[in-house]
Amino acid sequence: MIWYPYAQMKTLEPPIKIASAKGVHLYTEDGRDLIDSVSSWWSVIHGYNNSVINDAIKEQLDKFAHVMLGGLTHDAVQKLSEKLASWLPGDLNYCFFSDSGSVAVEVALKKALQFNTNRGSERSVILALEHAYHGDTFKAMEVGDDEDYHFAFGSSNEKKRGVIHIPTEISALEKAFETYGDKLSCFIVEPLLQGAGGMRMYDVSFLERARQLCDENDVLLIFDEVATGFGRTGNRFVADLVLPDILVLGKALTGGYIGHAVTVANKRVWDGFLSDDPTHALMHGPTFMGNALACSAALRSIELFEKGNYLERIRRIEEITRRELAGFTSEKIEEIRIMGGCVCIEVKDEKYLEGFRRYAFEHGVFSRPFLKYMYAMVPYVIEEPELVKILDVMKSWFND
Repeated sequence: MIWYPYAQMKTLEPPIKIASAKGVHLYTEDGRDLIDSVSSWWSVIHGYNNSVINDAIKEQLDKFAHVMLGGLTHDAVQKLSEKLASWLPGDLNYCFFSDSGSVAVEVALKKALQFNTNRGSERSVILALEHAYHGDTFKAMEVGDDEDYHFAFGSSNEKKRGVIHIPTEISALEKAFETYGDKLSCFIVEPLLQGAGGMRMYDVSFLERARQLCDENDVLLIFDEVATGFGRTGNRFVADLVLPDILVLGKALTGGYIGHAVTVANKRVWDGFLSDDPTHALMHGPTFMGNALACSAALRSIELFEKGNYLERIRRIEEITRRELAGFTSEKIEEIRIMGGCVCIEVKDEKYLEGFRRYAFEHGVFSRPFLKYMYAMVPYVIEEPELVKILDVMKSWFND
């Protein structure tokens, strides 16, 4: 029996069984053709069954699928590390690989806390955002702020020790640093776009001020770009606009082919672990970190992103989305938000989205709304008629 995610198994609607997939299309076992509007949780940026990535995996598979990084290494992980170091902004050059975005966030937080321990500092407070989502492992849940996902910490009224949550307002940011600045180890954010917390969007000026305050107070700034990286906000990475000390990437890292993630640190953080003292080492090591198949897929995925004029593709996706939704409204809608390759229609009550998933399915679109949020995060290879169809289905739900 499969235990499916984010669902009450007793009342779960039978999942749609997929027989094959190509481009932005999912083909069901019973012969239906669905346009995937959510890129398999925002990861399949090149579409399905991409021949370039397929060939890269096959080529690596003929050599070996995986070897541990404990005492061993291989070409694929070395080349990916070198590529990321040259491709990412600033001195984000030091790559620690893991097998999921949640684990990569755990690594980032562990680095930030141990960075301070290694230098004899007792800073242990973490600053995070309200409505944050950073994954479902425990420390990631702790810095998250969404009770709809995270019940493990008890009552919503119970405060989590050592974590401060603030809204994306500069006044709140400045107040937090004024109050806790000498106690903070790090500030972790989903930059510009908060995904699972409700596709909430905010201005880059907040991040610019955060960078200044982190510098002034000797606090590490962590960008969780698991969802926002590789173009989703319209920027290659938000880190291109404001430089963090630690950057977390996942999801689209492998083009959505294989679960893999990376926590990239700058030289200052790296140097904080270099020591003759063995206790200053980062004692962490996921079994499948640096998996050869995943690294091979990631290298080709980056190559496709570079050569395929993807930022222009994303600008076109945003342009079409804004055009198609211009002037659209309904008494059921609270707000429509658009940024890069993301669009969200927030409704005033969850009941207004009841049945939409089935409605979209019947109209040839795979969608997965949650809570009060109907959204689309399409693969970047989508063509205009396919994107317009998705948006038409979203609009027609409110008119039918």
